[in-house]
Amino acid sequence: MGEVANCPRCNAIFMKGAATVCPECQKQEEKDFQTVYVFLRKKENRTANVKEIEYHTGVEEKLIRKFVAQKRLHPAQFPNLMYHCDRCGAGIQEGRLCDSCTEEIEGGLEKVERDKDFEKRKEDLERLKSNKTYYSLRNNR
Repeated sequence: MGEVANCPRCNAIFMKGAATVCPECQKQEEKDFQTVYVFLRKKENRTANVKEIEYHTGVEEKLIRKFVAQKRLHPAQFPNLMYHCDRCGAGIQEGRLCDSCTEEIEGGLEKVERDKDFEKRKEDLERLKSNKTYYSLRNNR
């Protein structure tokens, strides 16, 4: 069952579940989506960017980017639609992070793994040095 929350758009109280806004705002968001989608379906508007869509439809930029992030508007069909990288805010068309943030995080993870491997080899070497084994030589003459 959902939890009681205030709607971030109108501050009304509602049961938060799959929806992040109250039922009234959800209806308004659906109307806004239809407005944007009808605008973008026209051939001459398919290459419009978010600012142009906002200007012509009156739907706020944040909501348009939310539709793109939710995959309700596909950047493959509308190439100038983007939303923000969760880390740096750069414009992206898929995933949650831009390419540079992804590369930076992967590089950091690889470094951590290399450091772990180095520490493990160092510990193994120390253990080998501390294991003093003595051998006796027997002459069988």
